[in-house]
Amino acid sequence: MNKQEIINNVSTLLQEIPTSMEIVKDDSKREKRFNYLAKYMVEKAIEKDALIVSPDGKGIAILFRTNSKDRNFWKDTIMDIKLALNVTGIRKGLKAMKTQGYVKSQRPKEGDYLYCWFWGIISDARGSDDAKTAYEMKNKFYAIAKDLQLPIYAETRIKRISLAYRRYGFEQFHEWDHPSGDKMYFLKYTPPPR
Repeated sequence: MNKQEIINNVSTLLQEIPTSMEIVKDDSKREKRFNYLAKYMVEKAIEKDALIVSPDGKGIAILFRTNSKDRNFWKDTIMDIKLALNVTGIRKGLKAMKTQGYVKSQRPKEGDYLYCWFWGIISDARGSDDAKTAYEMKNKFYAIAKDLQLPIYAETRIKRISLAYRRYGFEQFHEWDHPSGDKMYFLKYTPPPR
C-alpha cells in the first residue's frame, strides 16, 4: 500500500470521528481540509516511526512514543498555524487547542509512554469473522508495549470504541463531559512484564 492510499484511508476514517468532524472547517473546501489533515498526520507518523498499517491495508494506527516533555511534537507553532489555515479555521482551532489542553493533562506527567493518536479500520473490514484486522493491530500494539515496557494511552468520544478498547484489555481511568455534550473516555493499557 502506498503513502497516498494510506492518506486517502485516513481521510475517510477522519470523517467518522466526532472530534475531527467538529474541528474541520465546514465550507466548500471541507474534503480538501480532511485530506490536508490526513496528510499531516501520516507524514508526522512516518517521521516519528509511529505508523502502523495492517497487512491488508484496511487498518491504520498512529502509536507515538512520547512523554510530557516532548514539546516539539505538541507545540509546533508553524504547524498549528498551517492547520488553522488549511483545516480548522482560527475560531475552531482555538477551541480545539483549549479542549486538547484538558485531554493532554490526563496523560502521564513523568516518563515515556505510548500514545494512540489515531486508530481506524475501513468499514468493510469491521466486525467480519474473516477480517481480523482489529485483532492483528491490537496484537501489534501490545507487542510494541511489551517490548518497550511502556503503557499505552488513548481516548475516544465514541462509547462503542471505548468498549472495544476495554474488551482488548485497556482500563478506563477517567471519563469527562466533553464541551460538545459527549462523554470522553480515557483509557490505558499496561503491558505484562517481559
